[in-house]
Amino acid sequence: MSGTLNKVMLIGHLGDEVKMHYFEGGNCIGRFPIATNETYTNKQTGEKVTNTEWHNIVVRNKAAEICEKYLSKGDKIYVEGRLKTRQWQGEDGNTRYTTEINVQDFTFLSTKKESMANAATDIPKNQPNSGTIQQNSAREVHAVKDQEQDDDLPF
Repeated sequence: MSGTLNKVMLIGHLGDEVKMHYFEGGNCIGRFPIATNETYTNKQTGEKVTNTEWHNIVVRNKAAEICEKYLSKGDKIYVEGRLKTRQWQGEDGNTRYTTEINVQDFTFLSTKKESMANAATDIPKNQPNSGTIQQNSAREVHAVKDQEQDDDLPF
């Protein structure tokens, strides 16, 4: 294979609210962290161990506005995108680096309220959710995808 690939797929929970940054010209960026967990049993001690990895997520423009509107801390989300490393000068003069996932596609999987309700009533997690928030957000996500596809046309 002679090509390269930069693709990330994550399913995790929001660690904080979506932070929005607006620019001149109407563009905006939303940033939020996602936590993913790995759980295993230590063979020597028999203890269950959970490792949490944090990922910096970046969404742009209409997608950012949708995320800000519907997501809150604790919600579960699927994101797909590309890794991007940025650098900047810190206040102390040192060069700082961060690696982010620039989102190209996302799907809301559950809200924090739904997760707590499912845990409280022991509803199986494989049942589809039919909330109006998910239906509305799905329509908006598809509209954003359609707009992005139209933007790629050369004429």
